[in-house]
Amino acid sequence: MGSVTYIRLLSAEGDAFEVPYEVATMSQLVKEQIEDDCEEGQEIPLPNVKSTVLMKVVDFIKYHHANPMKEIPKPIKTTFEDVVEKWDLEFIDVPYEMIFELILAANYLDIKSLLELSCARISGVIFGKTPDQIRETFNIEQPFTPEEEKFIRDENKWPEE
Repeated sequence: MGSVTYIRLLSAEGDAFEVPYEVATMSQLVKEQIEDDCEEGQEIPLPNVKSTVLMKVVDFIKYHHANPMKEIPKPIKTTFEDVVEKWDLEFIDVPYEMIFELILAANYLDIKSLLELSCARISGVIFGKTPDQIRETFNIEQPFTPEEEKFIRDENKWPEE
């Protein structure tokens, strides 16, 4: 077997992360940008991914390249913790801001398993909560005045019935 070819993933801030070619191609975006004759040290700029997020993404793809992620059932009928393996639980045990950044990065990089894990984590957080509880959980300001909210609720009564 030949030697391992490494490529460099460049974050929005210009930080480089060396990753084996086979691992990096877990991202469909990266896979499409790399030509068949990938050169050692080839650089792939990822202007939409911050360094702190790319570091987490690289950890994820390195681990899951060797250990394919178990599929997360949809819908989740138990708790999030019951359907996700220990490594993934620890990986996704980060502040909500980072989870949202991971969702954006996974979507941009086209890494389906990371996107599913991140979205499932947020889904588990909001399951069964009212809009007010969700806003409080994620520190989201009320977007409407009480009058506007009443108008919207009155106009859209059918979904609540």
